[in-house]
Amino acid sequence: MTALGFLHPGRPGEDDYPRIEQLLGSDIRVDLVHTDIGEDALRVDALREMGSPERLAAGMERLRLTGAETVVWASTSGSFVHGWDGAQEQVRSLAMVAGMPASSTSFAFVHAAREIGARRVAVGTTYPEEVAALFADFLRTGGLEVVATRSSGIVTADEVGTWGEEEVLTLARAADAADAQAVLLPDTALHTAAHLGLLEKALSKPVLTANQVTVWEGLRLADRRVNAPELGTLFTREPIVQV
Repeated sequence: MTALGFLHPGRPGEDDYPRIEQLLGSDIRVDLVHTDIGEDALRVDALREMGSPERLAAGMERLRLTGAETVVWASTSGSFVHGWDGAQEQVRSLAMVAGMPASSTSFAFVHAAREIGARRVAVGTTYPEEVAALFADFLRTGGLEVVATRSSGIVTADEVGTWGEEEVLTLARAADAADAQAVLLPDTALHTAAHLGLLEKALSKPVLTANQVTVWEGLRLADRRVNAPELGTLFTREPIVQV
């Protein structure tokens, strides 16, 4: 049994995790602990506070009791708003508190894009433009070329959590670009696990979404590889050898 731990801010999007666990197989357990979100606002200052060391450490105290072997901070905006170096420090601090390998959703996107060999990506976000621009900058620092960025201007995670298949598909199509090798949909409040097959069929290319890459990152930290076609290209491709 491989036990994966996730610190998830608030409740929106949480339904994706038991769904993904079911698709991964009986020897993988997904343990989710909710952290205090503070103010539900997709503003830079509120997002930085949401991912503060104190909030993550409080969540880790509860997650440690589950027996998790790895931990991922399951927030894209709560990590990339600190910048590349700040997000690395956030992960290092979490690993020290947790006593286990740690990462975050922002780094998961970079690692997942490399895994499928996608260097040029389009980004469709629920965020306001200022926050979306910070995510694009983060990806560029990670070595990816961002060929298009789409902002939806939503200001709360609760609103994002109400989106269904139609809204997610509309966002992905609006974000796509002809020269993009993959489309990225950040925000762990967005339900996407049930729509990955539809998204990739509609766009005819890989689609990486926040909760999908977060769980994949937990598996990567645990040195596990799982074939789960319903979770998209990321869970079916052989690893790309980096040179």
